Amino acid sequence: MRRFLLLTLAVFAVAGCDAEAPGAAKLTIAVIPKGTTHEFWKSVHFGTLKAARELDVGVLWKGPLQENDRQGQINEVEAFINCGVSGICLAPLDSKALQRYVSASMAKKIPVVIFDSGLEGEDYVSYVATDNYKGGELAGLHLSKVLGGKGKVALLRYLKGSESMLQREQGFLAAIAKSKDIVLLSSNPCAGATGG
Repeated sequence: MRRFLLLTLAVFAVAGCDAEAPGAAKLTIAVIPKGTTHEFWKSVHFGTLKAARELDVGVLWKGPLQENDRQGQINEVEAFINCGVSGICLAPLDSKALQRYVSASMAKKIPVVIFDSGLEGEDYVSYVATDNYKGGELAGLHLSKVLGGKGKVALLRYLKGSESMLQREQGFLAAIAKSKDIVLLSSNPCAGATGG
Protein backbone atom coordinates (compact mmCIF):
# COMPACT_ATOMS: atom_id res chain seq x y z
CA MET A 1 0.00 0.00 0.00
CA ARG A 2 2.88 2.42 0.77
CA ARG A 3 4.34 2.03 -2.72
CA PHE A 4 0.92 2.75 -4.22
CA LEU A 5 0.54 5.86 -2.07
CA LEU A 6 4.00 7.10 -3.02
CA LEU A 7 3.18 6.74 -6.71
CA THR A 8 -0.29 8.21 -6.32
CA LEU A 9 0.83 11.25 -4.38
CA ALA A 10 3.55 11.87 -6.96
CA VAL A 11 0.97 12.18 -9.78
CA PHE A 12 -0.54 15.55 -8.88
CA ALA A 13 0.13 19.23 -9.71
CA VAL A 14 0.57 22.28 -7.45
CA ALA A 15 -2.34 23.87 -5.43
CA GLY A 16 -3.70 25.20 -2.03
CA CYS A 17 -5.42 24.15 1.33
CA ASP A 18 -3.79 23.40 4.69
CA ALA A 19 -2.31 19.94 5.12
CA GLU A 20 -1.42 17.38 7.78
CA ALA A 21 2.07 16.78 6.43
CA PRO A 22 4.79 18.97 7.96
CA GLY A 23 6.71 21.60 6.02
CA ALA A 24 5.84 23.79 3.07
CA ALA A 25 4.38 21.18 0.75
CA LYS A 26 4.05 21.98 -2.94
CA LEU A 27 1.10 19.64 -3.43
CA THR A 28 -2.02 19.11 -1.38
CA ILE A 29 -3.71 15.77 -1.96
CA ALA A 30 -7.13 14.89 -0.53
CA VAL A 31 -7.41 11.22 0.40
CA ILE A 32 -11.00 10.07 0.86
CA PRO A 33 -11.39 6.52 2.19
CA LYS A 34 -14.64 4.55 2.37
CA GLY A 35 -14.66 5.07 6.13
CA THR A 36 -12.35 6.25 8.86
CA THR A 37 -13.12 4.02 11.84
CA HIS A 38 -12.25 0.56 10.47
CA GLU A 39 -8.75 -0.75 11.18
CA PHE A 40 -8.02 -1.21 7.46
CA TRP A 41 -8.61 2.48 6.77
CA LYS A 42 -6.56 3.48 9.80
CA SER A 43 -3.63 1.57 8.29
CA VAL A 44 -4.21 3.29 4.94
CA HIS A 45 -4.17 6.64 6.77
CA PHE A 46 -0.85 5.77 8.41
CA GLY A 47 0.65 4.77 5.06
CA THR A 48 -0.67 7.94 3.44
CA LEU A 49 0.99 10.17 6.03
CA LYS A 50 4.27 8.25 5.71
CA ALA A 51 4.22 8.62 1.93
CA ALA A 52 3.36 12.33 2.25
CA ARG A 53 6.42 12.91 4.46
CA GLU A 54 8.67 11.01 2.07
CA LEU A 55 7.42 13.00 -0.93
CA ASP A 56 7.05 16.34 0.86
CA VAL A 57 3.40 16.77 -0.11
CA GLY A 58 0.44 17.82 1.99
CA VAL A 59 -2.36 15.39 2.73
CA LEU A 60 -5.93 16.10 3.73
CA TRP A 61 -7.46 12.87 5.05
CA LYS A 62 -11.21 12.91 5.45
CA GLY A 63 -14.02 10.48 4.85
CA PRO A 64 -17.25 9.25 6.37
CA LEU A 65 -17.04 7.50 9.73
CA GLN A 66 -18.47 4.25 8.41
CA GLU A 67 -18.53 2.54 5.05
CA ASN A 68 -22.26 3.00 4.50
CA ASP A 69 -22.41 6.80 4.27
CA ARG A 70 -22.44 7.47 0.52
CA GLN A 71 -23.75 11.00 0.93
CA GLY A 72 -21.05 11.75 3.48
CA GLN A 73 -18.40 10.65 0.99
CA ILE A 74 -19.99 12.69 -1.79
CA ASN A 75 -19.95 15.73 0.52
CA GLU A 76 -16.22 15.23 1.14
CA VAL A 77 -15.46 15.04 -2.59
CA GLU A 78 -17.43 18.24 -3.22
CA ALA A 79 -15.74 20.05 -0.33
CA PHE A 80 -12.27 19.15 -1.59
CA ILE A 81 -13.14 20.24 -5.12
CA ASN A 82 -14.29 23.60 -3.73
CA CYS A 83 -11.13 23.81 -1.62
CA GLY A 84 -9.02 23.56 -4.75
CA VAL A 85 -6.75 20.66 -3.77
CA SER A 86 -4.03 19.51 -6.16
CA GLY A 87 -5.58 16.08 -6.54
CA ILE A 88 -7.92 13.53 -4.96
CA CYS A 89 -7.37 9.87 -4.06
CA LEU A 90 -10.78 8.23 -3.64
CA ALA A 91 -11.89 4.77 -2.52
CA PRO A 92 -15.49 4.98 -3.78
CA LEU A 93 -18.23 3.58 -1.58
CA ASP A 94 -20.44 3.20 -4.63
CA SER A 95 -19.30 2.51 -8.20
CA LYS A 96 -22.10 4.66 -9.63
CA ALA A 97 -23.01 7.31 -7.03
CA LEU A 98 -19.62 9.03 -7.08
CA GLN A 99 -19.11 9.02 -10.84
CA ARG A 100 -20.48 12.50 -11.59
CA TYR A 101 -18.52 14.07 -8.71
CA VAL A 102 -15.29 12.55 -9.94
CA SER A 103 -16.10 13.87 -13.42
CA ALA A 104 -16.72 17.32 -11.91
CA SER A 105 -13.30 17.18 -10.25
CA MET A 106 -11.61 16.21 -13.49
CA ALA A 107 -13.45 19.02 -15.32
CA LYS A 108 -11.92 21.48 -12.84
CA LYS A 109 -8.46 20.06 -13.62
CA ILE A 110 -8.25 18.30 -10.24
CA PRO A 111 -7.00 14.80 -11.11
CA VAL A 112 -8.56 11.82 -9.34
CA VAL A 113 -6.97 8.46 -8.60
CA ILE A 114 -9.44 5.71 -7.72
CA PHE A 115 -8.21 3.03 -5.32
CA ASP A 116 -9.53 -0.07 -3.56
CA SER A 117 -12.88 -0.16 -5.42
CA GLY A 118 -13.66 0.66 -9.04
CA LEU A 119 -15.80 3.44 -10.43
CA GLU A 120 -17.95 3.24 -13.54
CA GLY A 121 -16.65 5.16 -16.53
CA GLU A 122 -13.08 6.20 -17.20
CA ASP A 123 -13.07 9.85 -16.14
CA TYR A 124 -10.12 9.56 -13.72
CA VAL A 125 -6.35 9.37 -14.14
CA SER A 126 -5.66 5.95 -12.63
CA TYR A 127 -7.22 2.98 -10.84
CA VAL A 128 -5.23 0.89 -8.35
CA ALA A 129 -6.64 -2.15 -6.56
CA THR A 130 -6.11 -5.81 -5.87
CA ASP A 131 -7.76 -8.42 -8.10
CA ASN A 132 -10.91 -8.66 -5.99
CA TYR A 133 -12.53 -11.32 -8.18
CA LYS A 134 -9.47 -13.54 -7.75
CA GLY A 135 -9.51 -12.93 -3.99
CA GLY A 136 -13.13 -14.09 -3.76
CA GLU A 137 -12.38 -17.06 -5.98
CA LEU A 138 -9.47 -18.12 -3.79
CA ALA A 139 -11.68 -17.85 -0.70
CA GLY A 140 -14.33 -20.04 -2.34
CA LEU A 141 -11.79 -22.64 -3.43
CA HIS A 142 -10.27 -22.73 0.04
CA LEU A 143 -13.68 -23.14 1.68
CA SER A 144 -14.51 -25.96 -0.75
CA LYS A 145 -11.25 -27.65 0.17
CA VAL A 146 -11.86 -27.25 3.92
CA LEU A 147 -15.37 -28.73 3.49
CA GLY A 148 -14.02 -31.65 1.47
CA GLY A 149 -16.09 -30.58 -1.53
CA LYS A 150 -19.46 -31.03 0.19
CA GLY A 151 -21.62 -29.17 2.63
CA LYS A 152 -23.83 -26.11 2.99
CA VAL A 153 -22.62 -22.52 2.77
CA ALA A 154 -24.11 -19.05 2.96
CA LEU A 155 -22.66 -15.83 1.58
CA LEU A 156 -23.21 -12.68 3.62
CA ARG A 157 -22.78 -9.68 1.37
CA TYR A 158 -21.15 -6.63 2.84
CA LEU A 159 -22.75 -3.57 1.26
CA LYS A 160 -24.47 -2.99 -2.07
CA GLY A 161 -22.77 -0.62 -4.49
CA SER A 162 -19.14 -1.37 -3.59
CA GLU A 163 -17.37 -2.63 -6.71
CA SER A 164 -14.65 -4.44 -4.75
CA MET A 165 -17.22 -6.34 -2.72
CA LEU A 166 -19.23 -7.25 -5.82
CA GLN A 167 -16.10 -8.65 -7.50
CA ARG A 168 -15.17 -10.70 -4.40
CA GLU A 169 -18.72 -12.07 -4.14
CA GLN A 170 -18.76 -13.05 -7.83
CA GLY A 171 -15.40 -14.80 -7.53
CA PHE A 172 -16.53 -16.65 -4.42
CA LEU A 173 -19.80 -17.80 -6.00
CA ALA A 174 -18.02 -18.97 -9.16
CA ALA A 175 -15.58 -21.05 -7.11
CA ILE A 176 -18.32 -22.58 -4.93
CA ALA A 177 -20.33 -23.48 -8.07
CA LYS A 178 -17.47 -25.76 -9.17
CA SER A 179 -18.22 -28.13 -6.28
CA LYS A 180 -21.40 -30.02 -7.15
CA ASP A 181 -21.86 -31.26 -3.59
CA ILE A 182 -21.77 -27.84 -1.97
CA VAL A 183 -25.19 -26.29 -1.52
CA LEU A 184 -25.45 -22.51 -1.45
CA LEU A 185 -28.16 -21.79 1.13
CA SER A 186 -28.25 -18.05 0.67
CA SER A 187 -26.32 -15.29 -1.06
CA ASN A 188 -28.55 -12.24 -0.61
CA PRO A 189 -28.31 -10.99 3.02
CA CYS A 190 -26.14 -7.92 3.63
CA ALA A 191 -24.13 -7.70 6.83
CA GLY A 192 -23.54 -3.95 6.45
CA ALA A 193 -20.80 -1.62 7.61
CA THR A 194 -19.43 -1.58 11.14
CA GLY A 195 -16.94 0.54 12.98
CA GLY A 196 -14.41 -2.31 12.91
